[in-house]
Amino acid sequence: MPDITIYTDGSSLGNPGKGGYGIVLLSGPHRKELSAGYRLTTNNRMELLAVCVALEALKVEGSNVTIYSDSKYVVEAINQRWVFGWERKGFAGKKNPDLWMRFLRIYRRHNVRFVWVKGHASTVENNRCDELAVAAANGTMLLEDTGYTPE
Repeated sequence: MPDITIYTDGSSLGNPGKGGYGIVLLSGPHRKELSAGYRLTTNNRMELLAVCVALEALKVEGSNVTIYSDSKYVVEAINQRWVFGWERKGFAGKKNPDLWMRFLRIYRRHNVRFVWVKGHASTVENNRCDELAVAAANGTMLLEDTGYTPE
């Protein structure tokens, strides 16, 4: 089974505000880019949604996946195993429970490793994801983030 490398980024123009995500999936000679923009959302929602959409795009269950993200919110929640404690407590008092539950459903279907990368640095594919996310947020076909609830 081939290893899959995924780069993700989320962005919001205002927090909350218009937002978008960008994804680059790499497997052997294959490359796929995904993005979408939303009318009203937050940066953290877009970072987490990017990871969900990327994992949902995989065709083979049980894939070995490395995800590179510049979101400490996402990477540390998984690598420090906080999300599993949140899940045991029903995500009580946590933001974005809809996306965390979505993430856990798909995360458990693969062998996933997360790596944090510095944003807006020399990581070419992460910079490409940022370009995709910002372009999507600035697009004209913006979606509704149905899980976003203003505080």
